[in-house]
Amino acid sequence: MTKYSDAFIREMPKSDLHLHLDGSLRIPTLIDMAKKAKLDLPSFTEQGLRELVFKDSYANLGEYLHGFQYTCTLMRNLENIEQISYELAIDNQNEGVNYIEPRFAPQLLMDNELGLTMENVLLATCKGFERAKKEYNSRPDVVNGDKPEFHYGIILCAMRKFGPKGYSPFYTRFFKMMEFSKEMEVITEAALQLVKAAVKIRDEHALPIVGIDLAGQEDGYPPGKFREVYAYAHKHFMHKTVHAGEAYGAESVFQAITDCYADRIGHGYYLFDTDKIVDTNITDKKKYVTDLASYIADKRVMIEVCLTSNLQTNPSLKDIKNHPFKHMLDNRMALTICTDNRLVSNTTVSNEYRLAVDNFEMPMKRLKDIVAYGFKKSFFPGNYVGKRDYAKKCMQYFDRVALKHNVTG
Repeated sequence: MTKYSDAFIREMPKSDLHLHLDGSLRIPTLIDMAKKAKLDLPSFTEQGLRELVFKDSYANLGEYLHGFQYTCTLMRNLENIEQISYELAIDNQNEGVNYIEPRFAPQLLMDNELGLTMENVLLATCKGFERAKKEYNSRPDVVNGDKPEFHYGIILCAMRKFGPKGYSPFYTRFFKMMEFSKEMEVITEAALQLVKAAVKIRDEHALPIVGIDLAGQEDGYPPGKFREVYAYAHKHFMHKTVHAGEAYGAESVFQAITDCYADRIGHGYYLFDTDKIVDTNITDKKKYVTDLASYIADKRVMIEVCLTSNLQTNPSLKDIKNHPFKHMLDNRMALTICTDNRLVSNTTVSNEYRLAVDNFEMPMKRLKDIVAYGFKKSFFPGNYVGKRDYAKKCMQYFDRVALKHNVTG
């Protein structure tokens, strides 16, 4: 198995295309904001929060998601949103990540009475990222071409499940407005409003809102129910990714691609698990999975792989070597390495690459392909020619770093 030094992994250009903003705060910042907001935390020390909330391992997905109640509460403040965005960009820049696509659900943060409209939330988010971008790109080593520039794009998440209480002020009011509608009608209408707002705000303010996502409880809320939402995005030049195959099987991934025009798949963890297939019309489950995997590989629908997160949220996965990442590699799929949540999973992009190269066969050519896909299959703001040029510069830098660290093969 090819060996790569920590220094090489840290210095090589990287991307993070599956990165939740509300799951990637700095703990000192979270503590400081909680004190100012008089929000009661289980602990006000970093060690205490690591032991009680943001752990290295979790019993189940519910425990993994527990910490979001604190982060989302603190993000219902425009100044906090800007600071959190700025710091996330800096943290990525400091470990050699040149391009990120942070995602979040603005409807979880919105409260019109406090000025937290979707427009203001998105403006504050981009303000923080833009400040970090300008600072980095004005550095001498970037200006003179020694290093690639830093760029970002925002992905907005529609929630596939929420209720009238306990989720956000916006969702509470939205349920009240649609009190004579069924639950699924309320949920899909909120998702449609999110996408319509995203398109309008993107166009009016020239913000790098580059894509939409579907997040939240997957089982019982398959992508196919959001067909109309994704059709609107598709017809308005909005890129599309879907959390699929994270808690539901291959059928979810199939729906994401066929019903929602997905360019990328978030996680895809259960893609190869025939036991997760529930449609009785699928009699040959093994063939269905094999055909779907081949189709995904052929169409270059990219999988956003989050190794640590999957290890933490799937108790049955005792050894990372049993992660379906191996099958994804064997099927020659387009793959990218992502963190999911830097805070909640206590990880970095460099850590995720370390985990990948230490546990799976990763010759230099394959590693370079994965790094390249992170740039080539990104939802880069601007035109396609600009994205190709940026990806080329990043991979030229990859070659220089590899030569510096004597990484060959």
